[in-house]
Amino acid sequence: MTEGVIVFDMDGVLVDVTASYREAIRQTVEHFTGMPVNPGEIQDYKNAGGWNNDWALSHRICLDREVAVEYDNVVEHFQRIFLGNNFNGLIQREQWIPRGGLLEDLELRFRLAIFTGRERAEAFHTLQRFAPTVVFQGVLGDEDVAHKKPHPEGLQRIAAMYPGEALTYVGDTVDDARSAKAAGVRFLGVADPGNPRAAELRALLIAEGAEAVAANLNELEPALYGEPGVIS
Repeated sequence: MTEGVIVFDMDGVLVDVTASYREAIRQTVEHFTGMPVNPGEIQDYKNAGGWNNDWALSHRICLDREVAVEYDNVVEHFQRIFLGNNFNGLIQREQWIPRGGLLEDLELRFRLAIFTGRERAEAFHTLQRFAPTVVFQGVLGDEDVAHKKPHPEGLQRIAAMYPGEALTYVGDTVDDARSAKAAGVRFLGVADPGNPRAAELRALLIAEGAEAVAANLNELEPALYGEPGVIS
């Protein structure tokens, strides 16, 4: 019998997306506006909440720069540079974060699942690339929920798969934390020191109810096993 379900966000938790999703936002905005956007500006939007969808965020930044562009055109350009031709775009720059054996050790005691804002095909491509032998007993992507984060629908659906089992959600954004809070789920946070707003993010995650916050998933390992406290 397992000791509960650990649900992972993907971007920033399982995968370093600095050179993929975040770079795609930067390139997309610059393409349509001719103006640069830096990582700190992108994180400011993320920290404000409501911008889990990177297509919508790219579009919003363009509009905030007073450049009228159709949302579908933003999505098309974003996906062209992110996915490339048959997944040879910026997605290839992603780096896997969990140490070797971490997820395999966890799945001896817990069910593992994923609730991500990625489209499911993108999620499975990355999982097959980096963790082909790890069993995730539930992978919910963007198209699997009618209501996006910070709505709790995704976590509620995973909870319904395993009635009576305790859930822990691991995420790296305010929207992840708010989704967990709305679902009544234990939340653990990640605030990468390389993030240009890391200190602010860490404080926000704690304020939103994170039981622990660490620099990366590997440093969260004690909390994943139930040890309490905020990790710096």
